[in-house]
Amino acid sequence: MQGFDHQLLEVNGITLSVYHCGPASAKPLWLLHGFPECWYSWRHQVAPLLAAGYQLFMPEMRGYGQTSAPREPEAYDLFTIGDDIRAAWDALGQQQVALIAHDWGAPVAWQLALREPARVQAVVGMAVPYGGRPKQPATTIMRKLYAERFNYILYFQDVGAAEADMDTDIDRTLRVMLHSLSAAVPQDFFLQEKPASARLLDGLQAASELPAWCEPEAFARYRATFAERGFYGALNWYRNFERNWAQSEVLAEVKVEQPALFLLGDKDPVGTLEAYTLQQMPHWVPRLEQHVIADCGHWLQSEQADTVNSYLVDFLARHYPA
Repeated sequence: MQGFDHQLLEVNGITLSVYHCGPASAKPLWLLHGFPECWYSWRHQVAPLLAAGYQLFMPEMRGYGQTSAPREPEAYDLFTIGDDIRAAWDALGQQQVALIAHDWGAPVAWQLALREPARVQAVVGMAVPYGGRPKQPATTIMRKLYAERFNYILYFQDVGAAEADMDTDIDRTLRVMLHSLSAAVPQDFFLQEKPASARLLDGLQAASELPAWCEPEAFARYRATFAERGFYGALNWYRNFERNWAQSEVLAEVKVEQPALFLLGDKDPVGTLEAYTLQQMPHWVPRLEQHVIADCGHWLQSEQADTVNSYLVDFLARHYPA
């Protein structure tokens, strides 16, 4: 993991921290991380993608690490976050790109594919599918379904409550999240029933040791991402479901026409949460290839890196050849 260039780009009214490696003459790949991770979550993909002939751009997304983290929740809607990445492409003179994205990075990637059909040549989403614009915001549905039960997305809506829970011990929060969403626990363990008054970490615990796929150096980088200002920026992404839904009306009938790959761990609780979206996805992403990865939780690019890398290299060779 040596030889990275690090840039601080002034784009879209913020400072965007971007890590880069690979020859300037190679085709660019943008790797967009999710929650609560960081650019270093792509460490297992770097060598195979460089060997395949690409240059890699791994931003710290808005609210993370050295990238700006505005306090206002409304600064984190998907259009604005997507505009961070689009402005970076403009600043770097990139006319064609491909996207690889995980967790919250995936909705950003799907939206960029919809908004930039000529520039985005291929897109890979992991864990979070795209199934078109819902009939109402997801949080509206959740409030009906979870009136008496805990739901982590609804819990994140109240500014300050989740921060107080998660910032108290950042090390423990990250350890609990990495363990409780992995294949090391029973499927949907993270979604266990709790009363509506519960907190995120209630009923969850960290493993006694870091998992083999998250070496101490990697965990130190994850922790450093949140050490200075806590989780408020990352949590603000969750506070824009209504705003994202309203903005997406202009894309309501648009499909992701690019070649697309979707990867999901067989033990990822997001597969349960997004079961309906997964059913709708082939209609809205007509050139879709999808694979379920065995013995894999939510952190699939780390938990099953070799399998993920094989799918990535094969897909890119066919649809975005170096």
